[in-house]
Amino acid sequence: MLQRRSLFHNTSSLRVDGVDHQAQQTGAGVDHKGGADGADIQFADVLQIFESFLQGFGFLLRSSLQDGACGFVHTVTPYDPEVYKVLAVEMLQEAGVDLLVHSFVDDLTVKESAIHSVQLTTKSGRFSVSADLFIDTTGDADVAHLAGAPTEKGRPGDRKTQPMTSKFRMRGVDLKKVKEAILADPDNFYPKTPVKELPDLPLTAVQGFYSQWKEADLPINRDQVLFFAGPADDEVLVNMTRVQDLDGTDVEDLSRAEYEGRKQVLMVADFLKKWIPGFENAGISNVGAQIGIRETRRIVGLYTLQKEDVIAGRHFEDVICRSGYPIDIHSPSGKNVEVAWVSGDGAFDIPYRSLVPQTVKNLLVAGRCLSASHEAIATSRLTPSAMGTGQAAGTAAALCLNNGCAPADLDVSLLQEELVKDDVVLS
Repeated sequence: MLQRRSLFHNTSSLRVDGVDHQAQQTGAGVDHKGGADGADIQFADVLQIFESFLQGFGFLLRSSLQDGACGFVHTVTPYDPEVYKVLAVEMLQEAGVDLLVHSFVDDLTVKESAIHSVQLTTKSGRFSVSADLFIDTTGDADVAHLAGAPTEKGRPGDRKTQPMTSKFRMRGVDLKKVKEAILADPDNFYPKTPVKELPDLPLTAVQGFYSQWKEADLPINRDQVLFFAGPADDEVLVNMTRVQDLDGTDVEDLSRAEYEGRKQVLMVADFLKKWIPGFENAGISNVGAQIGIRETRRIVGLYTLQKEDVIAGRHFEDVICRSGYPIDIHSPSGKNVEVAWVSGDGAFDIPYRSLVPQTVKNLLVAGRCLSASHEAIATSRLTPSAMGTGQAAGTAAALCLNNGCAPADLDVSLLQEELVKDDVVLS
């Protein structure tokens, strides 16, 4: 049986299971106040590490000080995904983590409402790992589900989930031509696009080209073009494929989704080259290792974050991180995206209780499988929220082990104190 070293001081029995699928994508921008599609990344003061590391290696960080070009968030920071892949592993190594890839949890044992061990399937065969406390960051609540914790999936009624997306990158894009096209026909773009300020802003995100998309009439159920600039001067990340009516926890559906997503990548790239100014000489440079999944199972925790909490910018006494990204529901069956904005100071709290399952004593979750409604998960699923909840879950686990208590019994003020020491913004 493997012995797991601690991720934190003075702990010796902690297991973190899973990486959210969308983290394996091609790297979206990190919004300093909200987010962009992404996944679970744990145990770091994330933005400081991103910026100091990438700047240290000479990588461009393109950040808008006013509204990003798509109008969703105030700033967007593209990062190099290949650098990040190495950085993430180095951070884990520095923390003393025994890392296993090409493995997943497919079974577990529960005794007296607590997980005793998880069964891993790997290229080397199956083996068991025991721990006092587990964290589920699978994105699909796999561990919670196998342990019998209550979960939900999709929207109420038909349980349909947000569509899957295969993201891809293109190089050779003339972003100057793209900006000129926006300035020449602003009505052809998202209404919140900061057109007046755009001449003085770096191009960060583009949402629109409505007329071109409509005329091209591709067999993809969406209504607009969407891509993000950078980090290279001729580079974009394209978020336009849409694979609907498939279940991200069903292996046959996932197999179909991988093919459909890659087929759509080729269609979209061809469309951009033929229809969008600046893409004439562009080509695909990278496609995500697997299709990105926005929504599958999520736990029913001690508290379920609601749509009303998000749009009211609600504060919670047990806050463990904040987000300023709006509700962003990619329609499970239609073409549109449903948006609901955050009021108040522009940010809402995510409570610790949303990381704690109801019935499994020694389990925490983080990332997009936290306890939230279909609407609320449409914001809390994003990269910065996953980072924040991951840091909170990891810190909480260490405190639980050090204090000999279950996650549900943890004094949240102790957790908040540790998070603030690590420069987490809680108010």
